[in-house]
Amino acid sequence: MDSDRHDSDRHDSGRPGRDGGLTGRSEIPAGPQAVRISSTPDQLGAMAPLLGSVREAVGDVPALLALARDLGRTAPRPGEGSTARLWELLASVTAVDVAAGRVLEPHLDAVAILSQAGALVPDAANAAWGVFAAEGPGLRLEAVADGAGAYVLNGSKPWCSLAAQLDGAVVTAHVARGGGGSAGTTAGTESGGRAAFAVSLHAPGVSCDTPQWTSRGLREIPSGTVHFDGASAVPVGGPGWYFQRPGFAWGGMGVAACWFGGAVAVARDFSSALAAAADKGREPDQIALAHLGETDRIITSLSGYLARTAERIDSGGLSGSGAWSEALRVRGTVAAAVERVQALVAQNLGPGPLAFNEAYGKRMADLSLYIRQHHAMRDDAQLGALTLKGDRSW
Repeated sequence: MDSDRHDSDRHDSGRPGRDGGLTGRSEIPAGPQAVRISSTPDQLGAMAPLLGSVREAVGDVPALLALARDLGRTAPRPGEGSTARLWELLASVTAVDVAAGRVLEPHLDAVAILSQAGALVPDAANAAWGVFAAEGPGLRLEAVADGAGAYVLNGSKPWCSLAAQLDGAVVTAHVARGGGGSAGTTAGTESGGRAAFAVSLHAPGVSCDTPQWTSRGLREIPSGTVHFDGASAVPVGGPGWYFQRPGFAWGGMGVAACWFGGAVAVARDFSSALAAAADKGREPDQIALAHLGETDRIITSLSGYLARTAERIDSGGLSGSGAWSEALRVRGTVAAAVERVQALVAQNLGPGPLAFNEAYGKRMADLSLYIRQHHAMRDDAQLGALTLKGDRSW
């Protein structure tokens, strides 16, 4: 590739290069580090055994799902007084491996959703859960009530990550108008609106497509389409509840905590590479130091923002209409910061680690795909509309 020719013509003293840093022979740290938002060092240190287990399970989805099931029984839930600790858990697991965070986050979100709704789902604590709320052109999932409190699902749901390996999912479906019970009396413009349901992915009438996943990012976690043909489902909250509850916004911020953990890991890769190069006599130049300083400012600012936001959630300050505006701010701020950190690090470390360091290359690819869950300018436009209505603090 021609980049080798161009690299030889430019000043390169700040880059670790082929003889050190992250070019495939970097030193492995003694153990994975937790990501701090507000906890003490001792509290963070207590996560060491878990993070060691996560590192051992990288690439092994069944093992990661088993860890998620165990954590789902004890992990803090958003809005119950320990939101920052929950986000530290999500960030720390993602810092070990982005795909591991991508496995854990929807499971913990589903467990929180079932708890918030008071939904009675048999053996829920022993199941591996997903949350399937995406919509897609030409695909529609409908829920029909039988008049006796039971529901069946018909149709298809896109972007269902790991559906073939999960036990159950919280899914959103359009409620057929006049289908019986309270499901037919929801506000909304499409059919009877949308509601959430818990469904077993092993139940009769459920089939999962296995997609051809060509992405280099999140290769362990393909997202396909799930088809429902008269599948039994348990209602989770009333019609419209899933989107109107403050927990919807809190869950969206939990995803941002995962993105933050990925950014911290990339920043640590950068710092470690510069330190390793300096040990071999290649001191970083001013550009590398400036970029490391900017990275530090970004990470420090994000951790403070997340800590303050978590405290507001736990104190009841984000339980009303402003919760979603804050979720849009948090997600947009973290997504932009992740992209900036990735750009700074990639520019400084160059093609070497992307080509030859498996962990670094995987992290960069996984994180680049994961943050595409953020809708970029469309989310900013939604935030702008809320701001114009007066939902702002300035």
